[in-house]
Amino acid sequence: MNDAAEVAQDASNSRVFIIAARAGFAVSGLLHILIGAIAIQLAFGKTGQADQSGAIAQLAKQPAGVFLLWIAFTACVALALWQLSEAVFGYRQLESKKKLWKKLSAAGQAVVFVAIAVTFTSFALGRGKNSGQSTSDATAQIMKAPAGPLLLIAIGVGLAAVGIVFGVRGINRSFKKQLLLPTSGTARSIITAVGMIGYVAKGIALLLVGVLFIVATIQARPQESTGLDGALKAVREQPYGPYLLTLIGTGLVCYGIYQLTKARFAQM
Repeated sequence: MNDAAEVAQDASNSRVFIIAARAGFAVSGLLHILIGAIAIQLAFGKTGQADQSGAIAQLAKQPAGVFLLWIAFTACVALALWQLSEAVFGYRQLESKKKLWKKLSAAGQAVVFVAIAVTFTSFALGRGKNSGQSTSDATAQIMKAPAGPLLLIAIGVGLAAVGIVFGVRGINRSFKKQLLLPTSGTARSIITAVGMIGYVAKGIALLLVGVLFIVATIQARPQESTGLDGALKAVREQPYGPYLLTLIGTGLVCYGIYQLTKARFAQM
């Protein structure tokens, strides 16, 4: 078992594997840029699906779209495996409580990128679905189950809490600990500013999705629980909604740019 663990750890630290895993950050960045751009379009009255599925659908429409989807799938799988290796082998030098938190965070990131990889596969095979409708249908099914509403409220609270964590990381600029920033002061300042704006915007988006889950559950209206796309469209309907949505969309674009820089400067 020890030999197998050492082989797995060595493989996760190989140069080719690390390059592929870094590409996963770039894929995440591209998706957030597309989601942000769609959100801005929605603010100006255009149609679109401002979520992961909508962004991937945009990629699929490009020349050689299917090829791009499989490349993105490979990068997301590589990053998921790297995060999993961090959850299993990483952070040994940290104290127990901090190590547990880091390992759980890495495991959570692994799950996120596995989910993104699965979505890329669905679209590459021509089976891509509207994630908003899928979320609404899943919410309706869970709501019918025993203790289903409590589970949905817990999911909503969890998403809102993650959103708050993102916002705090942006305000505190603690995300810089994940990077090996360039020596240039100007470059460091730009990356920090983009990351700060991006983290806060991402946090607001997740908080809105969580609140939408909770409200839809309390009101027993699962059709309103439509994920990120539904949350952003709900913002548009509020007073000054188009302006708020434009700001959130711009922030998501910034988060995407930050993820692109993370592909280069992340500590791995």
